[in-house]
Amino acid sequence: MWGFKSLLPCQFFSAAGGRRREAIRRQGFAGGKTLMTEAVKLKEERESGAGSSLSVPGPFRKIAEYPRRWKVFFHDVRSEMSKVVWPSRQDVISMTGVVIVTVAFFGLFFLLTDSTFSYLETLVLNYFKH
Repeated sequence: MWGFKSLLPCQFFSAAGGRRREAIRRQGFAGGKTLMTEAVKLKEERESGAGSSLSVPGPFRKIAEYPRRWKVFFHDVRSEMSKVVWPSRQDVISMTGVVIVTVAFFGLFFLLTDSTFSYLETLVLNYFKH
């Protein structure tokens, strides 16, 4: 199965001792900081403008934010792309086959349906024409 990995949980159910530490380490938590606390910290920095020691006057503030915003954007892209599980070659081939067969089926279905109703319309119009 391919797609996105599920989001890591914000809280853990209680686990005994070493099992809990192992679960935390295995799920990608580092130094006791959860991904959620890192996301909240990053959001607060974005909103407060923290992390920038440069004070820029009002009209130029938006222009001065672009490098930081691009950095955050590419960080978010890299973070999301690491969560993607790409389909295998066999999955792509089989799904492409399913799409081609489905499109062909519905193409024929609509061709027959359109031809049938067109023929019936011609019969009805010719009947009332005389």
